[in-house]
This record gives sequence, structure tokens and C-alpha cells, in this order.
Amino acid sequence: MSGFQTLFYKEVLRFWKVAFQTVAAPIVTALLYLAIFGHALQTHVNVYPGVAYTSFLIPGLVMMSVLQNAFANSSSSLIQSKVTGNLVFVLLTPLSHWEMFSAYVLAATVRGIAVGFGVFIVTIWFVPISFAAPLFIIVFGALGAALLGTLGLIAGIWAQKFDQLATFQNFLIMPLTFLSGVFYSTHSLPPAWRAISQLNPFFYMIDGFRYGFFGASDVDPWLSLLIVGGFLVIVAAFAVGMLKRGYKLRY
Repeated sequence: MSGFQTLFYKEVLRFWKVAFQTVAAPIVTALLYLAIFGHALQTHVNVYPGVAYTSFLIPGLVMMSVLQNAFANSSSSLIQSKVTGNLVFVLLTPLSHWEMFSAYVLAATVRGIAVGFGVFIVTIWFVPISFAAPLFIIVFGALGAALLGTLGLIAGIWAQKFDQLATFQNFLIMPLTFLSGVFYSTHSLPPAWRAISQLNPFFYMIDGFRYGFFGASDVDPWLSLLIVGGFLVIVAAFAVGMLKRGYKLRY
């Protein structure tokens, strides 16, 4: 496993060397979301009974930051290696596809959780927040980061140029993240839109994560856990298969 450890260390060091951009900047962005949406929608959006909107918003912003940054880490690493031509030095090593997958996804998970924890630390000073089921917070945070890290790996393997990766992020990841219930409860939506929201796998990550704080959710948290876990298994198998075949990597 020395190869896995080396690649994992390289991937963590890659984002940590520019932590001001990769960690601090997303935290500032989340603070801006909290300030703007918390002020604008405080009295206009109904959420769980006894939960203030600003308190409701914080777990959503934390999880959104986890997801977006986990995706950004693995996807940007692969596309940069392709464009600069140094991916060949990774492919020449005696690393198995499982070791490559684990190193990239675990490093993406570390970045996502680091940013999410930073967002949480700087936002809890604004409003009090509870911990109804801490284990759900940990599990959904880890699963969400791993899932988006895996999706980022798939996007990085598929893309040949930065604009292709931007298309993947702007037209898939960003809309699914913003429409996953970060800024609202799906109970406030009309039935048709509520049903559409529940087709979004990102919704179950946000909803299950938020359950860990308030003990309330839009759907059964165990159902959310099943859906998120199943989705992770599917995309992980797909990503490992791409690495094993060397899809868009070996030329």
C-alpha cells in the first residue's frame, strides 16, 4: 500500500499547499450565502417547527461546501494531470486501479470534510444549533464527500479539456446541489415540485445530514442512507471500471 499512501499524500498536499484558495475561499463564500439568504428569507420560508431559518440553513451550507469541494478536488486533479501531461508518471507506477481510486477519492473526502468543518466552525457563532443524532452527521458527511469525490473522478477521467469539466460542473453538479434543499424544506414546495426534488440524489445527502442536527427531516433518514449508500456503490463501480480499462487515460 505504499503506492496508495504516496498518491494520497500527493493529492492532499496538492490542495493544502494552496489552502487559501481551496479551503478559505469556500468558507468565505458560505458566509456570504448565510448573510444574504439568512437575512432575505428569514421570515419568508417555513421550515421545521421550532427551528429558525438561519439555524436550518447552516447544515445545508456545510453539506453543500463538502459536496462541491470534494468534487472539485478529484476532478481538477485529473484534468490538470491530463493537460500538463504528468498523468503518465502516475500510470507508469505499479499502482492498481483500486489504489488509484482510493487515493483520489479519499483525498477529495479529506478536502470536502475540511472545508465543511471550517464552514461549520465560522457559522455556528451566528445562531445556536443542536446535535440530535451526531452519528448521522458523521456518516452522511463522509458518504457525501466520498460520493462527490467519485463523481469528480469520473468527470476528470471523461473530460479532455477544462471547458468540458466546467460543463459537467455547471450543468450537473451545481444545479443538483442548489436544488437539493439547501435553502428550503421540500415540505414548502407544491406536491409536483416536491416529487421532482426527491428524484435528486443530492437531496437525500442534505436531508440526512440535516437530520443529524435537528432530529427532523423531509424523508426517513434511513431511506436517505440507503439511497446515498446505493448510489455510492454504483458510481464507485463505474469509476473503478473506467480506471481499470484506462478509459481516456492511456493515450
